[in-house]
Amino acid sequence: MKFTELGLSPKVLTSVEAIGYADPTPIQQEAIPRVLERRDVLGIAQTGTGKTASFVLPMLTMLERGRARARMPRTLILEPTRELAAQVEESFNRYGANHKLNVALLIGGVSIADQLKKLDRGVDVLIATPGRLLDLFERGNLLLSGVEILVIDEADRMLDMGFIPDIERICKLLPFTRQTLFFSATMPPEIQRLADAFLSNPVRVEVSKPATAPVTVAQFLVSAGREPAEKRAVLRALLKQATDLTNAIVFCNRKRDVAILQRSLARHGFSAGALHGDMDQRSRMATLDDFRSDRITLLIASDVAARGLDIPAVSHIYNFDVPTHPEDYIHRIGRTGRAGRSGTSVTIATPLDRKYVGAIERLTGQPIDPLEIEAADEIAASRYGSRSRKSRADGDTPVKPEQTGASDGPRKPKRSNRRRSGGDESKRPAGNEDAPTHASEEAQEPAQDEPPRRPRDERPRRNRSKTKVEDNQTPFGLSEHVPQFLLRPVRPAS
Repeated sequence: MKFTELGLSPKVLTSVEAIGYADPTPIQQEAIPRVLERRDVLGIAQTGTGKTASFVLPMLTMLERGRARARMPRTLILEPTRELAAQVEESFNRYGANHKLNVALLIGGVSIADQLKKLDRGVDVLIATPGRLLDLFERGNLLLSGVEILVIDEADRMLDMGFIPDIERICKLLPFTRQTLFFSATMPPEIQRLADAFLSNPVRVEVSKPATAPVTVAQFLVSAGREPAEKRAVLRALLKQATDLTNAIVFCNRKRDVAILQRSLARHGFSAGALHGDMDQRSRMATLDDFRSDRITLLIASDVAARGLDIPAVSHIYNFDVPTHPEDYIHRIGRTGRAGRSGTSVTIATPLDRKYVGAIERLTGQPIDPLEIEAADEIAASRYGSRSRKSRADGDTPVKPEQTGASDGPRKPKRSNRRRSGGDESKRPAGNEDAPTHASEEAQEPAQDEPPRRPRDERPRRNRSKTKVEDNQTPFGLSEHVPQFLLRPVRPAS
């Protein structure tokens, strides 16, 4: 099937031909005609199969008629992350080169004044994240009563990021007669219930089973120790032995680990950049531009880059941390092997990650092949160095075996041989009726292995308020401590 058979307008077909696309993907063949029929569509397909073009191309055809009004967008596209929203805007600008449509991008981290100017001029296509969209609506700068088409892209990601309450609120602000399009790579039960609530007699377009790994991606598993230094050494060894690596994305579970790993790779001579949610929008976009233009080879990123980013030339994906949710693994490895290309995915797993690896294999229905590492000496050296640094940081100095008495085990702290007597007779050692009953008698005959104790009067004076009362003394009143204000003379009453 060709694009000319899908019912697209001549302007759209000219743009598609100029870009170089000849044959539509399976999701595009099924979804585009249904969207042109004004039907609600629930599209499920693997990452990298062209879901974005499945709604962009028919929307351009339908938007050729009509005109936008100020602060009332004609179509609304909701995206979970800023990077995805910017990518969809780029797709509209590329496919809509022959159209005179106003496209506005509402995302956080950028100036809101420029966004308000675009809304005042009238917007045909509004691409937004839920937070900034609701912010402008509450300020009165945006009206949603004229929306004709609503697109919710990466719906499962919306669920993971906690956007479902915002999505429900936005859907209630839109006209009831709108057309709604849902696109996602996975379909958990929560998203299915949301789709049933806001889609009217939808057409389910399911090209592949939900949460299936792309067949064009070769998957491998590498075992490593628990120490972060050893995992970093394993990653460096994998990067050096990959002969067909052009560029790669390295995924971490935590934002802090993204920054640490990026600095470590940079110190070892690798061209690497960082991308995570705590970075400002300008830095995030600059890092993505550098990665797309091959100014940096490695992109160290959190799961903010795991959904929907279209960088076709990515050759390798490295999971520095095994994702805790198996669906995230599908999205991560989907950043490579796109548009029919081949890709490689390598996951570094520690002994603590066995249950996560098992969950991934159960979800995909296939085991992950093990991969051997060539630089075993470097990894062993990093393992020894990480333990040494940890011991020095904790204040533990390695001790030779002959100094510790071989295999006697850990020593217990020494306790004093002196035992205070007095009180209960049952606490005395058995068979020692002649044991002294007072501490003063015990001090008269010192033990052979102790120096003789000085008399009480010759001992250095201590703070009596903090000393304990001897067992043979009976406390009375304030005992030996009397505050100074009680020793002042008292004036007789007149």
